[in-house]
Amino acid sequence: PEYLTKLYAWTLYFLLLDGVVLLTELPMSQPINRSFSPTQHIPQTAFSPRLGTSPVSDSGHISPYPSSQPIAASPSFHAMFGSQLGDARRNIQRFIMHHIKYTLNRRKQNVDSFGTYQATSLSVRNRLTDRYDATQQHFEATRPKTICYLSLEYLMGRLLQAALVNLRLTDNFAEALSEWNTHLEDLYEHECDAALGNGGLGRLAACFLDSMATLNLPAWGYGMRYTYGMFHQRIHDGFQVEFPEFWLTYGNPWEVERLDVQYLVRFGGRVACSTVDGEPKFSWEDAEVVRAVAYDTMIPGFNTNNTISLRLWSAKPAKEFDLQVFSSGDFFAAVTDKQSSENITSVLYPNDQTENGQILRLKQEYFFVSATLQDILERHHKMGYTLKDLPEKIAVQLNDTHPALAIPELMRIMLDEESLGWGAAWDLVTRTCAYTNHTILPEALEKWPVHLLERILPRHLQIIYEINHRFLTGPVERRWPGDIERMRALSCIEEGDVRRVRMANLCIVGSHTINGVAAIHSEILKDDLFHTFYELWPHKFQNKTNGVTPRRWLLQANPSLSALITRTLGVGDSWATNLRTLRALSSRADDATFQREWANAKLACKEKLSAVISTMTGISVDPNALFDVHAKRIHQYKRQLLNILGVVHRYTEILRMGPEEKAEVVPRVVIFAGKAAVGYDAAKRIIKLINNVAQVVNEDNAVNNLLKIVFIPNYCVSLAEVIIPASDISQHISTAGMEASGTGNMKFALNGGLILGTLDGANIEIAEEIGTENMFIFGAEADQVAPLRELQKAPGYTVDERLRAAIDLIKEGVFGDFQLFAPILDHLLEGNDFYLISQDFAAYLEAQRRIDETWKYPGTWNRMSINSTARMAKFSSDRTIQEYADEIWGVKPCPVSYRTRDLRDTPF
Repeated sequence: PEYLTKLYAWTLYFLLLDGVVLLTELPMSQPINRSFSPTQHIPQTAFSPRLGTSPVSDSGHISPYPSSQPIAASPSFHAMFGSQLGDARRNIQRFIMHHIKYTLNRRKQNVDSFGTYQATSLSVRNRLTDRYDATQQHFEATRPKTICYLSLEYLMGRLLQAALVNLRLTDNFAEALSEWNTHLEDLYEHECDAALGNGGLGRLAACFLDSMATLNLPAWGYGMRYTYGMFHQRIHDGFQVEFPEFWLTYGNPWEVERLDVQYLVRFGGRVACSTVDGEPKFSWEDAEVVRAVAYDTMIPGFNTNNTISLRLWSAKPAKEFDLQVFSSGDFFAAVTDKQSSENITSVLYPNDQTENGQILRLKQEYFFVSATLQDILERHHKMGYTLKDLPEKIAVQLNDTHPALAIPELMRIMLDEESLGWGAAWDLVTRTCAYTNHTILPEALEKWPVHLLERILPRHLQIIYEINHRFLTGPVERRWPGDIERMRALSCIEEGDVRRVRMANLCIVGSHTINGVAAIHSEILKDDLFHTFYELWPHKFQNKTNGVTPRRWLLQANPSLSALITRTLGVGDSWATNLRTLRALSSRADDATFQREWANAKLACKEKLSAVISTMTGISVDPNALFDVHAKRIHQYKRQLLNILGVVHRYTEILRMGPEEKAEVVPRVVIFAGKAAVGYDAAKRIIKLINNVAQVVNEDNAVNNLLKIVFIPNYCVSLAEVIIPASDISQHISTAGMEASGTGNMKFALNGGLILGTLDGANIEIAEEIGTENMFIFGAEADQVAPLRELQKAPGYTVDERLRAAIDLIKEGVFGDFQLFAPILDHLLEGNDFYLISQDFAAYLEAQRRIDETWKYPGTWNRMSINSTARMAKFSSDRTIQEYADEIWGVKPCPVSYRTRDLRDTPF
C-alpha cells in the first residue's frame, strides 16, 4: 500500500540521517568499552547510547552507566551553560511557548490549560535549574558541611505555586499568562499532589526542606519515589475504600530523572568469610540485585538564591527482560525480575500483616538507605575527602526509625568495602548519624523479626549482633555490672517467641544525638520510653520542637489574610521569614475596624472551602456557621471517636429543643478529614461511624442548618491548604501523653483558627506562647492518664450519662447496624477505655459549651483569633531547623550569589 511505502521511505531517511550524525559525533580515537560488571558502582557521568555500548551484560543484567568522555571545555560552551533566564514578561512568555511547541509538541489548535500548566511548570523548573546549578557550584567551591536528611515520607504538596512564591515571581508569571487570557490560579488546579507521604511525618520533612533552603543551609533530602503513593481514599457507602494514587499518570514536570545516578542494591544471598593478613574478611555473595535510579526535585528557598534537591529513589530491575524465557513461551516469567524489583517502590507502607508484606517493607527501608549512603559517599569521595572526614563534612539525620538500617549499612561499607577496623568504623558512624524520635506508640517503634533479617540482610544481622554485643559488654556492663534487667531493656534484640531487632534502640546506640519533637515528648522519652538510655547517656538527648513553614501555610495558603497582614505591618512579605514581626498585630486585636477586616479575610476562606465541600461531597454548608475542623490521620489516640460521640450528643440535644431554644443554637459545620491505615480496622470503623452519623443528621429537617457533618475524602496537602485557613475551631484532642508533637495545631493556630485541645504534644507550648485564654483546653493531663486507666477498672466506676445515651442511640440502630461499631464502642462502658474517651467526655462537652458562648461575641472571638496568629513565632520551621543546625548538625549557612539577565535576544 502507498502509505506503507511512504512510511518505509521516511523511516529509511531518518535512519540514514541518524547514521550520519552518529558518524560525525563518534570519537573514533577513543576505544568503546563494551563490558561492565553488573556489581560495579554506577558513575555519575554522561552517557550516549550512540557509542554502541549495549546496556545489557552477558548475564542478562542491566549494566551500570558506562563511563564516557566529558565534553571538551571551551569558552563558548561555558558561556552558554552559565546563561540564566530572565524574569521579564516577554522572556517568560517565550520560554513557556518554547515548551508548548518543542517539549510538549503541541500545535496551536490543541493547546489546552493542562498543556499550559505543564509548559509553565517546566519554565519555572528551568529557573530552578539555574539556581540549583549556581548553588551546587558554590557548595563545591566553599566545601561546607552538608546535611543529608533521610525520611521515608515527604508530603510536598503542589509545587508550581510554592516555587513561584519562594522565587517571588508570582506576579511576573500571572502578568505574562494574563495576556494569553490564562489565569495562573487555574493552572494550579491541574497539579496532582506528589503521593510520597501519609501524615505529619512527611509534611514536617517537606517543611524542613523549605527551611533548609531558605536558611541557606547546604542540604540534601533523600526519600523514595512511590509509584502509587499510600492510597487514594474514596468513601463508598460510608466505608473507606483504597485505590492506587495515580499521581504519575500524566508525568511529573518537577522531577528530573537522573539516569546517570544509579546504584546497585542487594538482598538475600549469603555471607562468606575468608582470612586476609590473619584477619577475618566478610563478603556478601549470591545476592539478588536491584537498581536504584535517582529522581531529583529542586527546592528553592524564599527570597534567596539557594536551591537544594530532594533526591528520590525508584527501584528498577537489574535484569529487566529474559529473552530466552520469553522465547520458550513463559511470557510472565520473563518479566518476573522487573515486577519484583518495581514492587519495592510501588506503595508507601505496604500492609505488613502478612510475612510478604513485612518482607516488602524491610526491602523498602534497606533499598532506601543503601542507595542513599552510596550516593552520599560517592559525592564525598568526588570532593576529595577521605572517610575520616565524614563526620566533619556530612550530617546524617534519621527521621524516625525507618532509616535505622543506615547504621549497620554504613558499618558494612566501612568494614567490608573500605577495610576499616571496627573501632574506627564505629567512631565515624556514631559521629555522623543522629536520630529523631517521632512517637511513643509501640506499633510505630519498629521491631523486625530476626528470621526476616537473616533471610533478606544476612550480613547486616551479623553486624547488628556485634553492635549489640559490644554495647552490652562495654558501656552497659561498665555502668551496671551484672544487671541483667537493664541489659534486657537496653538490648537491640528483643527476646521472646519471635526474636526481634528493636530499631529505635539501634538508632540510639548508633547516633550521637537523639531528639524528641516537643518539650513534653522529649521529657517522656527521658523519663519513660528511653529512661535507661537517658541514665546511661544523658548528654545525647535533646528537644527540638517541630515547626511549619509560614511560606506555604500562611503566605501561600491564605492569600486574603496574608494580604491583610502585609498591609497592616508595612514590612512587605519579610514577615514570612521572621514571624516575630507578627507580634505587632496584637496591638490591633481590639481595634473594631481591624477585627472586621480580619473576619472578612476568614469569611473569604470559608466561602472557598464551602465550594470545595459542595463539589466533593454534594453537601451545602453555610460559610457563616462555625466551622469545627478535625483533620488528621485517623487513629484511636487522636480521638475522632470522642468528637463524633460529642456530635451525636449535640444532635440529640437539638432534637429536644423547641423553636425558641433552637434560635439560640450556634450553627455549626463539623468537618472531618483523614485516612486510616489499610490494616487499621478500628480506624476504618470510626470513619464509617462518622459517615453514617453525617447521613442521618444532614438529612434530618429537624436540625435544618444548625448542624452539618462533612467527611472530606482523600485528605492531602492541597486540601489542607483550603481547609486550614477556613477553620474557626480545630480539634487536637489526643489522649494526653500520646501525641509526640503535632504540626496541624501549629498550622491552624497560625491561620487564626482557635484550638480545642488537650495538654498534649505541642499544644502545651502553643498555650505557653499564645495563652490559654486564646484556646479551649480540657481533659486529663499526661501524669493523670495512668492512674485514671486504673481507676476505671475499680468497682462502682461510672461513665457520664450523656456518653451512655449517645452510645445507646447508636445501639438502637439509628445510625446503622450497631455490630459494625460494637468493637470500637463496647469497651468505653466496660472499664477498658485505654484512650480515656469516657473520662474526658464531660470536660469535652463543657469546652464545646464555652466555644458556643464565645462565638456569640464576635469581638471576643476575633481578638482571640488575632492573638493566636500574632504569637506563633516560635512555631516556624525556620526556628526548628536553625536549632538542628546549631546544636546537632554543626552546619553553617552558605548563601549563594546569583544574577539573572533577560535573555530577550537569546535563541532557543
